[in-house]
Amino acid sequence: MIDNDGFRANVGIIICNRQGQVLWARRYGQHSWQFPQGGVNEGESPEQAMYRELFEEVGLKREDVRILARSRSWLRYRLPKRLVRQDSKPVCIGQKQKWFLLQLTGAESRIDLAASGHPEFDDWRWVSYWYPVRQVVSFKREVYRKVLNEFTVTALNGQQSTPFKGKPEGGRPRRRRRNR
Repeated sequence: MIDNDGFRANVGIIICNRQGQVLWARRYGQHSWQFPQGGVNEGESPEQAMYRELFEEVGLKREDVRILARSRSWLRYRLPKRLVRQDSKPVCIGQKQKWFLLQLTGAESRIDLAASGHPEFDDWRWVSYWYPVRQVVSFKREVYRKVLNEFTVTALNGQQSTPFKGKPEGGRPRRRRRNR
């Protein structure tokens, strides 16, 4: 669904573990890493889209997670001009995203990047909470900063955290196995 301004409705998913780390996934066959995300289909609510994308992208089901927070508003980013497909109608110039913060309640072994048969990711790992802000592609960085700031207190179990402005502290990722 693309709105009148050219932004595609989309959901973003931040999955955290009990240590306050977040799931960071590598795009299939690429070197870019990001949070799971995906489009909202016609007639689908953002929450319905989130559960569908959660399974399609990381193999988790509703019973494997608990919703901790939802973003207050839609957050937008523009695609770089080289990624805008001018020949498609309507033209999509970016994404508007409703974000969800989820707590993994099921076993980590339930994460299955190939569950849908069409994997979007080929590797994943747990990283420190602020690590993604510096590592995501530049055009998504401001949205990541905003949503992580919004979710900070909830994600870190009420611990105070300074809103991200510059370089995040720590953050050597912990490697996880690939799904093949």
